[in-house]
Amino acid sequence: MPVKAAQSASPADRAEKSLYLNRELSLLEFQRRVLEEAQDARNPLLERVKFLSILASNLDEFFMVRVAGIMQQIENDVHERGRDGRTPAAALEAIRTEVSAISADAYEFFNRTLIPALEKAGVHIADYSALTEGQRQQLEAFFLDKVYPVLTPLAFDPGRPFPHISNLSLNLAVVVRDAAGAEHFARVKVPDTLPQLLPVPSAADGHATRRQVFVWLEQLIVANLPHLFPGIEIVRAHAFHVTRDAEVAIKELETDDLLETIEEAVWQRRFRDAVRLQVDADMPETMVEILASNLELDLASIYRLNGPLDLGRLRHLLNLDRPELKDKPFLPWTPPGMSAKEDDIFSAIRQEDLLLHHPFDSFQPVIDFLRKAARDPDVLAIKMTLYRLGRNSPVVDALLEAVENGKQVAVLVELKARFDEESNIEWARALESQGVHVVYGLLGLKVHSKVALVVRREGDAIRRYCHLATGNYNAFTARLYTDLGLFTCDESICADATDLFNHLTGYSRQQSFRKLLVAPINLRQRFAALIRREIDLHREYGGGHLIFKMNALEDTQMIELLYEASQAGVKVDLIVRGICCLRPGIAGLSENIRVLSVVGRFLEHSRIYYFRHNGDDTTYIGSADLMPRNLDRRVEVLTPVERPQLVQRLKSEVLAAYLRDEFNGRVMQPDGTYTPKNGHVGFDAQAWFIAQRGGR
Repeated sequence: MPVKAAQSASPADRAEKSLYLNRELSLLEFQRRVLEEAQDARNPLLERVKFLSILASNLDEFFMVRVAGIMQQIENDVHERGRDGRTPAAALEAIRTEVSAISADAYEFFNRTLIPALEKAGVHIADYSALTEGQRQQLEAFFLDKVYPVLTPLAFDPGRPFPHISNLSLNLAVVVRDAAGAEHFARVKVPDTLPQLLPVPSAADGHATRRQVFVWLEQLIVANLPHLFPGIEIVRAHAFHVTRDAEVAIKELETDDLLETIEEAVWQRRFRDAVRLQVDADMPETMVEILASNLELDLASIYRLNGPLDLGRLRHLLNLDRPELKDKPFLPWTPPGMSAKEDDIFSAIRQEDLLLHHPFDSFQPVIDFLRKAARDPDVLAIKMTLYRLGRNSPVVDALLEAVENGKQVAVLVELKARFDEESNIEWARALESQGVHVVYGLLGLKVHSKVALVVRREGDAIRRYCHLATGNYNAFTARLYTDLGLFTCDESICADATDLFNHLTGYSRQQSFRKLLVAPINLRQRFAALIRREIDLHREYGGGHLIFKMNALEDTQMIELLYEASQAGVKVDLIVRGICCLRPGIAGLSENIRVLSVVGRFLEHSRIYYFRHNGDDTTYIGSADLMPRNLDRRVEVLTPVERPQLVQRLKSEVLAAYLRDEFNGRVMQPDGTYTPKNGHVGFDAQAWFIAQRGGR
């Protein structure tokens, strides 16, 4: 059944642009929801600081990847319209307008609300000029001792070229005047190796001892510029922040060593084109022109901000020992039989499939699963895919212990995990040096699946155990992201996992799997067939219902199938954290589709796909979003959840809670904007999960 445009649309609007939203603008709508969390006075104060810091970091990445890609299209003279009807130039113009609006709102909140609220709580971010003489003297001594030795002023004149400005660096543009009255330009980089918010020495000013005062590092440097330019008049100094294209381009087919190629590509990232220049609001036009000219940016790529640049640096305040200003901590729940002190986890898995919902359920059983595999004399082999590990990884420790104990360990470390390339290169080398069989990835594909396979000898037989997840094997982010992990020894799933690893590590060209949906091999086709089956069953029996929870919905084919399901009368509930290019609630097209976004204390990262199938509930979890990159250009895995109790838990507990969420839930409108579901009052799914697992 072909997808039909809305009946009320004019002929001109019945083009694809009436059916799809712009991907980048949809992502910016998500950034607005992050800003709303910062603005929400119900959140503890330092959590509001956290959300504002996250917004700044998210916008950095947005420019490094999304905007950079559009600017490359424009440079290559691409005029083809996207699915939303915009050319790259029109999309960039709309993006700049929206980013300017978000930035203005963020700085207004920072200046008018957050700073006064922090001051009221005894956390004061002071202007350097407002400090006492005694405080300035003590900070000057700190400058000379700790800061001055790190600084390197770089002049710009006919004999010295414009210095390279590294990606995401905070800098000072300085104009000085010599004895002859001539003005000169210099750049001073604000070192990111030093604290960005400096504690100000206490003063006997009558304030309670609880009061903590900070000053921005760049203000201290500006106040002490005469030490860097002795004998020369400081005319003016202003901060600027540069964002560069950070997409790593890797010509895999032309390389003999993928690891070395990616190392080189990561190094080259710092020299790629600038895509954004942020300056303080008072910077004179002459200085802006010097920067824009030498960075080869047009004026539309320059953003004037009314406050300190790079609000991502506010994250340093999160280290304050002020528990009353943060979310109340909770203790994740460990299910019976999965504690390291109890019977081994292999016995528990043999009894039944086990499902963990992080961070409400502890991530420790995953680590214990690997540790017990490393120490169990009957375990023969461990195989894993690793995408983002983080630092001080207990997962790596377990794998190294397994090698020491004579196990065969094979690991695929995805070197192309964006912005984690350097960390993954370090881990790959560390694992390889200890005897782990390390594979770096596949040509042309990112391996994004989350799978661990343990092969164990049990009597005269061999049994395999699997852990398949929606999130990375990262013990730190497992406390911050909502994810799901399934433990199973189902023979078909474990056989599929074995075939998958043979495909990843060898020359297997596996084209079929028993139960797993694996991209780019069969996931797209099998998933589309599941939606079509739901449509067919609904037409025959009624009661059709799809509930999909994911990070992003962008793929045109999947959107068209969901439109088709809606037109057939199937009820479609979509819980989409970020990008959603589908338009819900359009008469004749998507009136049976509801889209919700939940943005709260934890980053929603789990993917769940539920198909009612006329009462034969079918549910998958895994690593894949419904995006072209996930379906066609990555190795992704969706695994069925088959134990009836677990299917019921996912449907009636997890998904139902998100659909009920009135506290953090927002409803998407047909134009792509979002409104609070119930005025941010009422049921809070994430808080309910904590309470349900007895974690307080």
